[in-house]
Amino acid sequence: MKTEPVVFAVHDTYHIMVPVTTESMMWVKIGEKEYYDESNGIMRSRTRIHRMIVPRKELNEAKSYTICEEEIVERKAYYTETGEITETTFAFRPVKNGPVRCYHISDTHNKSVEPVQAAKTYGEIDFLIMNGDIPDSSDKIEYFDTIYEIAAGVTHGQIPVVFARGNHDLRGLCAEMIADYTPNENGLTYYSFRIGDIWGIALDCAEDKDDTSVEYGHTVRCHAFRERQTAFIKRVIADKEYLEPGVKRRIVVVHNPFTMRHKGIFDIETETYSEWARLLKEHIKPDVMICGHMHYLDIHMPGCEQDNLGQPCPVIVGATVKYKEPYFAGAGIEFGEDEVVVSFTDNEGATLGVHTIKL
Repeated sequence: MKTEPVVFAVHDTYHIMVPVTTESMMWVKIGEKEYYDESNGIMRSRTRIHRMIVPRKELNEAKSYTICEEEIVERKAYYTETGEITETTFAFRPVKNGPVRCYHISDTHNKSVEPVQAAKTYGEIDFLIMNGDIPDSSDKIEYFDTIYEIAAGVTHGQIPVVFARGNHDLRGLCAEMIADYTPNENGLTYYSFRIGDIWGIALDCAEDKDDTSVEYGHTVRCHAFRERQTAFIKRVIADKEYLEPGVKRRIVVVHNPFTMRHKGIFDIETETYSEWARLLKEHIKPDVMICGHMHYLDIHMPGCEQDNLGQPCPVIVGATVKYKEPYFAGAGIEFGEDEVVVSFTDNEGATLGVHTIKL
């Protein structure tokens, strides 16, 4: 294992994902059950990362899981040679009902040490949010390691992680493979999730300029991708999963704060984003929307200067980075009974501001 496992929350499952340094086969034990990283019955070994999908309810109840790894010596059509099986058990702490604390990290742009330090400044958490642009681009497969270095450094495989894709993640030779290296639902980078009494939806604005931008060289078709998300939001509303028993809080996790209009070439998809905002506001009624992208720390309240397309709720913009200095700041978020308390902290041990959002 290159890092400790990362337990991503996706719909009603967890994706337990483990990057590796050598070819191996992998599975996870939860109680008496085993869940394999396999493709249509064939154990996967020619991969840099393993993914085991397990039912959320089972892992929450078991509160531990065991990673089983079998090294491949030589894979052949007949009589494949393998090494010993190693087993490593990890405790798991499911998100409890009641007050819940999380930390938000985005826009680290290849920094892996400073975001972990900033999270430690905030203190103990119940889950982690990783909200896009963790690598600066997807130009090389090894750039995805930053995601796992940060997630493992904060969670040690013991608490859930919510992941959303950012615009820089769409850039580079390996961008088309990022869904293979991150959580997804049937290959899609947008999905709902449930952790404790929090229901959430992870959305994906994709790139931040029009598809015709010369910067992309005809390599993206994000408008059609966003249209499919509009249909997805409508399906979520029809299914009403956000009204399931036990849900007390609803959140949106999305890299780009799409309800504010950006300047110049970044001013895109007004009609689509207005529709997203309307659907969220009229039906799902989230408590907060958590974003990055802007490289600043702020809270946009409905009706403020940045509310250009009809915010469905307060928007927490929670990450800033200094490219040429070892510096990162993120957002600690505590969900209380009738308020959300946001604490902006950095890797230097400072708390940069505490803000209370009344629900």
